[in-house]
Amino acid sequence: MHKREFLKVAGLAGVAALANPKGLFAAEGPETLADAKAPFTLPELPYATGALEPHIDKMTMEIHHDKHHAGYVKNLNAALNGTVLASLGLEDILAKVSAKETAIRNNGGGHYNHSLFWTILSPEKTTPSAKLSAAINGAFGSMDAFRTKFSDAAKGVFGSGWAWLIVGKDKKLAVTSTPNQDNPLMKGLVKETGTPILGLDVWEHAYYLKHQNKRPDYIAAFWDVVNWKEVEKRYDAAMKK
Repeated sequence: MHKREFLKVAGLAGVAALANPKGLFAAEGPETLADAKAPFTLPELPYATGALEPHIDKMTMEIHHDKHHAGYVKNLNAALNGTVLASLGLEDILAKVSAKETAIRNNGGGHYNHSLFWTILSPEKTTPSAKLSAAINGAFGSMDAFRTKFSDAAKGVFGSGWAWLIVGKDKKLAVTSTPNQDNPLMKGLVKETGTPILGLDVWEHAYYLKHQNKRPDYIAAFWDVVNWKEVEKRYDAAMKK
């Protein structure tokens, strides 16, 4: 990089840092997202946009993260502005949002869901630990049975939505699904509540460029990029709540 270009970038970084005290490249990680308050920021991907290929293509990741997720963040901040919910952490916002607060419900869910989604994907091949495998086997009978149940939930979403693996209030694992950008944190708005530890986005924008209308192919590819280390991390945290 030439000196003039470096000074230009450094100057822009300084301006951005003043505008955003969290820093130019600040991202809300899984440990801080629950407590972060508005205005929210778009988290960076923990890997390059092409790192998940051939399972999830680079262009889809770029559009999904840079356009769709960014839009949810922008719209959420606008919807929260001047409301009492703006002083709460994101998980508390989602637990308290009502059916009448459509913009906060949709965009708050979109921000949370995608922030979780990016972290439970990985270009590195991982496998469930003995502890997590035992929990899944205890809840569903076997890992294969779990994958089938989860995949069926994802396939069964009519239109747009998500499939989830959650830890319920009883500390048991369960598979559920939600429409649109709803998630299991939304008490009173979804059929089954709990703490999400694994989620799969089945909106068409998550897979259509590569898989067109073949959602089952996208779901099958998903299993090759699941970050089981992150899933276990979320499982451990949910069990301590």
